[in-house]
Amino acid sequence: MVKLTFNGALGQKDLKKDGKEEALIPTEKDVEEGVFIRQQSRAWCWCMCLGLALLLSGVLVGGAYLYRYYQPDYPVYFCGVDYVEGDYMVPEEEVMVPEDLPSQLRRIQETVRILEDEEVEFINVPVPEFSSSDPADIVHDFNRRLTAYLDLNLNKCYVIPLNTSIVMPPRDFLELLINIKAGTYLPQSYLVHEQMMVTERVDDLEPLGNFIKRLCKGKDTYKLQRRDTIMGMQKREALDCHKIRHFGNKFVVETEICTP
Repeated sequence: MVKLTFNGALGQKDLKKDGKEEALIPTEKDVEEGVFIRQQSRAWCWCMCLGLALLLSGVLVGGAYLYRYYQPDYPVYFCGVDYVEGDYMVPEEEVMVPEDLPSQLRRIQETVRILEDEEVEFINVPVPEFSSSDPADIVHDFNRRLTAYLDLNLNKCYVIPLNTSIVMPPRDFLELLINIKAGTYLPQSYLVHEQMMVTERVDDLEPLGNFIKRLCKGKDTYKLQRRDTIMGMQKREALDCHKIRHFGNKFVVETEICTP
């Protein structure tokens, strides 16, 4: 009879080997954990994509808004008119054009942009060549019925109710500018004067509307009132005055702004 024996160490190695092979086989719990991690990763990716899409749409909408209001697709007119010095004052109603004008003319130039749908006129007057008036940015807002002057020398803003007797509505003013550009209408005009007094400081720009608010933001802003409507004001009083000349009609207007 033959007796067979096995080395104990060899048997243990086989057992360990079998145990290792068993460990390589994923259990049901491992599979569930792997699936859960993948689903969580996919959910995170979807959230990230959605966030990026919302961010991109916000950038596009914001860019369209800025383009619309800061660089609108409206023509810009560089134009000028010849005018004569005079002592014509702006009346309360329509300005009457004098029949005979002197031959000695001066010229004023400005840049005009009109937002016809919004009924707003933007006017920039550069440093004048032949007068002591100040360069200015001007907004005529027909919806708000307001005019704002930004004196570029003083860096101050002045607001007054819109005077429709001296400022053409946007549609009519645009037609005038087109005729000037085409050469079919070469205005030989005259100068009228209006005198304004600074009355009070404006701290809240919101009621002035977006266009005037953007013009006057960060600037000292004041209300104006016609000098001849202020009770007790003497015309010979010593005042600190500055002049702005521009045209928003067939004639040039000199607005004298005085601080008491």
